[in-house]
Amino acid sequence: MRIDDLETPVPVVDLDRLEANISRLQSYLNEHGIANRPHIKTHKIPAIAQMQVDAGAIGITCQKVSEAEVMAEAGFTDIFIPYNIIGESKLTKLMALAKRVTISVTADSANVINGLSGAAQRAGLVLPVLIECDTGAHRCGVQSPQEAAELARLIHQLPNLQFGGLMTYPTNEETDTFVRETRALLADDGIKIKRVSGGGTPSMWEAQTHPEVTEHRAGIYVYGDRLTLRSGAVTLDTCALKVHTTVVSRPTADRGILDAGSKSLSSDLHGLDGYGHICEYPDAKIYALSEEHGHVDFSACERKPEIGERVTVIPNHCCTVTSMFDEVVGARGDQVEVIWQVAARGTVR
Repeated sequence: MRIDDLETPVPVVDLDRLEANISRLQSYLNEHGIANRPHIKTHKIPAIAQMQVDAGAIGITCQKVSEAEVMAEAGFTDIFIPYNIIGESKLTKLMALAKRVTISVTADSANVINGLSGAAQRAGLVLPVLIECDTGAHRCGVQSPQEAAELARLIHQLPNLQFGGLMTYPTNEETDTFVRETRALLADDGIKIKRVSGGGTPSMWEAQTHPEVTEHRAGIYVYGDRLTLRSGAVTLDTCALKVHTTVVSRPTADRGILDAGSKSLSSDLHGLDGYGHICEYPDAKIYALSEEHGHVDFSACERKPEIGERVTVIPNHCCTVTSMFDEVVGARGDQVEVIWQVAARGTVR
């Protein structure tokens, strides 16, 4: 089957670029002695995760217990869930997973840690817990090395838990200082920080400049998108995922409508101008999205598309695109080679 035989909108992955992206980052991290623990929330596809592990990743990262369930069922045995897990149902599922595969998690409060300890006691197992540290994302995470040290001591003291180290996102100039200060505070307690998990695709090529980081979590690097294009971490020639879409209307001389709207393209902007890069018309701007319509201004383009013309869009944020499709197509050249089910899509736990 040729790509042009597919109905649009459809996400298509260039397999040559995908494989090159996986190999490129793995080789870089190997060269600098940093473990690779890729984040599967970008693709949610076990086959791609297996490609990453086959290339040399030590394990995978999942954002949710439900994602980890899918990946464990697919045969992955070392899974990191860097998220505060709260609630009896999720904790029960987490412990069931931890009995089957190697699981580690994070926490940033005594509340979360106490819940993990209680669940681990009931399950009769020991759970590694890392402390999440806020080094600039302003999401979860302790705000100071003093808080990190306090929680590390609590993990060390509570039954059925093991202090697993520190986790941060994104890896940046604050990371090493934060780790060193936390280590100094724990020195008298005899508590060692053996694992420091850093992350982010935009900062992946700077991982070697952070000597405290022992492993790196990147997700978007496998596909690439406009956000990582802006950061310089990927290039147009390395972006592997594009949404193939059709021009379905030309209401005016300068306006066109695509059959890819907010249910196909990411509505994330993060300071970007427009909702995607049209490869065939780089000067065009996707200035608005309806659910099934992409509104495009072609006024800056010397040539305008015809109705029925197919174009390809690099989305602003590929992770959200993945979560909106049941299937992703893998192709070489213009030939479809594989159609993957997005196995971990739609899992909410």
